[in-house]
Amino acid sequence: MIKAIPYRYRVLVLLCAVTTLTYLDRICISIVGVRIKSEFALSNEQFGWVLASFALAYAVFEIPSGLLGDHIGPRKVFIRIVLWWSFFTAITGFTTGLVSLMLIRFLFGVGESGTYPNALITVSRWFPVSETGRALTWVGIGSQIGSAIAPLIIIPIAAAYGWRMPFFVNAAIGLVWIIVCYLWFKDFPAQMRGISVTERNYIEANCRHRSGHQLVTMKAIFKNRTVWLVMCMYFCLQWSNYFFVAWMPVYLQEGRHFSEQQSSPIIFSLFIAGIAGLLSGGFFADWIVRKRGLKFGRRFVGITGMGMCGLMVFLAALLANNELSAGCLIAANFSYSFAVMTAYAVCSDIGRNNTGTVTGAMNFFGQMGAFFLALIFGKIADLTHSFNMPLFIVSFITIAGCLLWLRIDPTRQVDPGAISHPVT
Repeated sequence: MIKAIPYRYRVLVLLCAVTTLTYLDRICISIVGVRIKSEFALSNEQFGWVLASFALAYAVFEIPSGLLGDHIGPRKVFIRIVLWWSFFTAITGFTTGLVSLMLIRFLFGVGESGTYPNALITVSRWFPVSETGRALTWVGIGSQIGSAIAPLIIIPIAAAYGWRMPFFVNAAIGLVWIIVCYLWFKDFPAQMRGISVTERNYIEANCRHRSGHQLVTMKAIFKNRTVWLVMCMYFCLQWSNYFFVAWMPVYLQEGRHFSEQQSSPIIFSLFIAGIAGLLSGGFFADWIVRKRGLKFGRRFVGITGMGMCGLMVFLAALLANNELSAGCLIAANFSYSFAVMTAYAVCSDIGRNNTGTVTGAMNFFGQMGAFFLALIFGKIADLTHSFNMPLFIVSFITIAGCLLWLRIDPTRQVDPGAISHPVT
């Protein structure tokens, strides 16, 4: 049965698994955040610094990790990434206060950086252009699966054994993925045993990556106007995403007064809606690009999803009814997910063999947005004694960022004339 599945789809399962683990580990600290705040007597502002330390490290090391993947291949980088983050996930369970939490979460962020740039490199090497949207959809779905199942796994374990135990469990799961990647995965179809000649030739003839093409310089990448527009757009978009991942469990419990058990199905539903958004966004993106062209298709999906996300976050903050507010947040994550992988598709459109570096640059700006959200959300919540005031700011920044899609041009590739060195 497995042999009947094309090799590239088996690779996609591996990519989906690693993004699932990424978010399962990342959201763990948020789900047990109220417990951690209570044990260490942390204010919202202090807890915001814990969340921000991860985002800062993730941002700083995104470009180097993407650049490294372009040069040495994603396999080696993936093994380093998951081994590093699994170690510091486990170490999180031994922290004793604010300083150790900030330090360990910073080092955890160093480990997780580069996951998405290297996943995109893999997609550019393993999938024909016509399947890029669907492949990226499943890479994104992994993040939503990890976030959706996290409360179902973490809350019962934390309730039974304390908030530290989920970190140990998550670290052990990461080691299993490393073994599979090391023993089975290869950077290129031609290196994989058992792949049919027909499938290998089909991929190599139709994928974004081209053997023998050059990597361009970082200077050339940053001279591209679309790169800057995508980076600024993603800076704004990640304010919403990092709220969902980092602050929402605390918002539901302390801002909307749901219990830990009541918040679990809301979080689960929000990320299941994210899966639906990714599926519909991925298939719709491929369809509209075929019908209306690359530029119109990318822009339409991006501005529609991002704009609706900002509007739903605004309504969630505005509404007094807790259930209606939670429903708006669920709709907001659907809209975010509808749009987000289009941003990654643009990185592949303009980056080609430099996809990892371009994606790393975009993610650097995105995680800087997450960094500021983590700090500002907690600070404003403490100053105003309201969790809704910082949510209004998230909505305004998201809506403002969606307007940048009007200028993003996925047909403007990075200058192939500025050569760094050839890639084989």
